[in-house]
Amino acid sequence: MDAAALTFLALGLPFVAAAFAPALTRVLGHNAAWILALAPFAIFVHFAGFVAEIAKGEIITGGYAWIPSFNVSFSWLIDGLSLTFVLLISGIGALIVLYSGGYLKGHPQQGRFFSFILMFMGSMQGLVVSDSFLMLFVFWELTSITSFLLIGFDHGREAARRAALQALVVTGGGGLMLLAGLLILWNISGITQFSLLPAFGGELKESPFYLAVLLLVLGGAFTKSAQFPFHFWLPNAMEAPTPVSAYLHSATMVKAGVYLLMRLNPVLGGTPEWQILLPLFGVTTLVAGAALAVRQTDLKLMLAYTTMSSLGLLVMLTGLGMPHALEAAALYLVAHALFKGALFMVAGSIDHETGLRDLTRLGGLRSAMPLTFAIALLAALSMGGLLPSFGFLAKEEIYAALSGFDRRSMVFAALTMLGNALMFAVAFAIALKPFIGPKVHTPKHAHEAPLLLWLGPALLAVTGLAMALMSGLAHRLITSPMATAVAGQPRSVSVSLMPHIGVPLVLSGLTVLAGIAFYLNLARLRAAMTVILADIGWGPDRGFDQFLRGLVRFAVAVTRRLQGGRLDVYMTATFVLVAVVLLAVPFRYGEFPRAPFFSADVPLHELAIMAIAVAGLFAVVLAADRLTAIVSLGIQGFAVAMIFLLYGAPDLAFTQFMIETLSVVVLALVMTRLRLSPSDHRPLGEKLPDFALALACGLGFGLFLLKVTAAPFDATLTDFFNRYSKAVAHGENVVNVIIVDFRGTDTLGEIAVVMIAGLAILSLVRLRAGSLQRGEPVEIAAEEAKREERA
Repeated sequence: MDAAALTFLALGLPFVAAAFAPALTRVLGHNAAWILALAPFAIFVHFAGFVAEIAKGEIITGGYAWIPSFNVSFSWLIDGLSLTFVLLISGIGALIVLYSGGYLKGHPQQGRFFSFILMFMGSMQGLVVSDSFLMLFVFWELTSITSFLLIGFDHGREAARRAALQALVVTGGGGLMLLAGLLILWNISGITQFSLLPAFGGELKESPFYLAVLLLVLGGAFTKSAQFPFHFWLPNAMEAPTPVSAYLHSATMVKAGVYLLMRLNPVLGGTPEWQILLPLFGVTTLVAGAALAVRQTDLKLMLAYTTMSSLGLLVMLTGLGMPHALEAAALYLVAHALFKGALFMVAGSIDHETGLRDLTRLGGLRSAMPLTFAIALLAALSMGGLLPSFGFLAKEEIYAALSGFDRRSMVFAALTMLGNALMFAVAFAIALKPFIGPKVHTPKHAHEAPLLLWLGPALLAVTGLAMALMSGLAHRLITSPMATAVAGQPRSVSVSLMPHIGVPLVLSGLTVLAGIAFYLNLARLRAAMTVILADIGWGPDRGFDQFLRGLVRFAVAVTRRLQGGRLDVYMTATFVLVAVVLLAVPFRYGEFPRAPFFSADVPLHELAIMAIAVAGLFAVVLAADRLTAIVSLGIQGFAVAMIFLLYGAPDLAFTQFMIETLSVVVLALVMTRLRLSPSDHRPLGEKLPDFALALACGLGFGLFLLKVTAAPFDATLTDFFNRYSKAVAHGENVVNVIIVDFRGTDTLGEIAVVMIAGLAILSLVRLRAGSLQRGEPVEIAAEEAKREERA
């Protein structure tokens, strides 16, 4: 099997594993995690095989034609950026699957959880390797849907349901903005693949639509990566089980927006708009997230807000346009995925083994959980940017990028130091406070976590240490190729554990000193932030609820205005619009057909059939009772069916006969069931408007058809269907082939509409039957059903 086929198989493997996960869990219980983890591990091994090629500067593309007529393909792009992401997704994903096996051991829905997490893994993996615009968008939306399922996994709690809906609305809305941006990008460049886009970078930046593309892309990226003011969904997503928090909201999904910005940096970056908007929103998110983190006492919420802060830092670095900024972004992205995934799993282990994750109620766990303590401390060293961690290398490179003496560099350096110092304090608060000090009573008897719970965070923490110790190899294989892909030109990362005396080291030292001071005064900072937020009052989270309530009220008002509940009003409005379109538009543009309307050589038998149709029309209008009118209604349909027969379309004629017969039968049966009055007792003044409207619509359609048939016949479609119905669809009946194959999706939609309507009718019939059995009016039963639905 060639590399392309193996890559395609790797992209689909998580979805295959997700399909088998529930059944496998029913058989093996939590031990199914060991087998399911083989899927992401196999993906990791497959893509790790490309590391040497990518390190040499090669770019690997491949795929298959998806919609060739629109130049849309299912294609992948593997370079330093996508390879780094896919290795993080699959590597950390394998550890998360194992961690989930221990964390959710005994949970009745553990198989469903495995299925959801694997589907998300496949969606995220497809997103980061997509070369096609449309392929990226499809996987982008799949990450939103699967994260909705994961965040709302514990759907019995209202908080979990609200958090899942919030994440779906925010990221889904951003996804629509991204789609619009990609379509405009497609329209400007004429291409649909990211690998070909850099050649059009100059043209895109000079386009009058550049700002529109930039704002739409930023809308998608900022909502996905929780940039202020769209950040509120991220901490609320901590309602999900800890494996979800450790995977989606530290290492994968929240970095999708950062990935998109890095992918488009060679194309959209370098402009004043790019270098203003990204750093501004990024540094605001950095400081706001770090400040909100120190206010929290819940371990997961503290980590969630620092994740928000780290994402802001990455966005800021991507947009700065300074030397070393993109290299710093590459380093910090890898470091953050490792230490934040480890710390989230540590927080979950503490919660799992003690029943608590409130920082103020924990202490003295070092003797009971020594291994977890060591892992937390090692991960905190990286998050705090201390030696000998990979986080130290990232912080050094960040400050190397901000070490200029111009005003812009100094402002961003000061704000970055503030954010990093606050994150330093939070990191060591999580790593130290639960473990040191006197032992406190916990709901569960504290003891060391089992293998499945400590294996993942231990490997992540040790990996961060190993990459720091072997920084030269890590830079050559991972961070330098990634920085090169982000920059669109060769970049080399050379920072090591041997610090260079200079401004970066000074800034790093000041950050550590400030971080220690914040750690020692954490309680005061928490109290101060509580007061500040209380004074501010309103926030985006509350604004989201207000927005949804306003949207619902607006929808109700519009519905009550437009949908009054009267079918005759709906039909009248519809046919008035039809009549206006058919008559006003041709009148405005002079497109009415010219006389004579009819050919003089119309055969007598055709005229006779038309006369029958006209007679049927008068029979309907002049019928003394409704039943006679319904029966007479079929005359026009049968006349049209005879026309079909005369012109050599027996299959259409047969269909028309069936439709007319069924229509008459159904309408007659409905009339008898509804117990309507035998005749229409409306006065002439009420009938005349309906008569005029019907006449206008009929006249409009007649004139339209005459105008169409007067034009020269274009046989292009006829020749196409005659040529390909047998060759492509293997059918000799051209009409049937058109309905079933060429417009099969449309037919499927029609069938779906009929099915939904049938289900609605069935529910109404059952509701009425139930009310009659209880001796209640239908209205009372309907009101009870509404009350039950609201409850």
